[in-house]
Amino acid sequence: MSKKVLILSSSPRKGGNSDRLCDEFLKGAEAAGNDVEKIFLKDKQINYCTGCSVCSMYGKPCPQKDDAADIIEKMIGSDVIVMATPVYFYTMCAQMKTLIDRCCARYLEIRNKEFYFIIAAAEESVPMMERTIEGFRGFLDCLEEPVEKGVVYGIGAWKVGEIEGKLSMVEAYEMGNNV
Repeated sequence: MSKKVLILSSSPRKGGNSDRLCDEFLKGAEAAGNDVEKIFLKDKQINYCTGCSVCSMYGKPCPQKDDAADIIEKMIGSDVIVMATPVYFYTMCAQMKTLIDRCCARYLEIRNKEFYFIIAAAEESVPMMERTIEGFRGFLDCLEEPVEKGVVYGIGAWKVGEIEGKLSMVEAYEMGNNV
């Protein structure tokens, strides 16, 4: 059965290592017959959460007029959400964290989703990368019935393009193909 797959690429550089891993996941998911959309967060205007409490205390939509509401609507409408980030100082990049924070108004509607995480880092150690994955898992802990399906560890890639030829590129394609 075809699934609706949403890939959130938070790399600040198009064609960066984590973004290239997203492209491989996309190719695999499309080859398997899924409906896939990739959103490059850098192309979107996503403001920081202001902590105004309009959503949490009064149950009203976020008053900010930016692209976050449309992205969150797509998250709610997807079966599978892929969250991809380059790793800076052992955590996710600001673009991804900003989007996660903006989910506050509607996070209870992001339920029964399958999640995949993609990271790219200069670091060579997978255990060191678990800090970043734990940040994603913290987000999932707040959702209703999320299922973590897989992680692509794009390690040992710092400069643009260093991910090419690494096993993680094959893993990203295969995970996408097995959605």
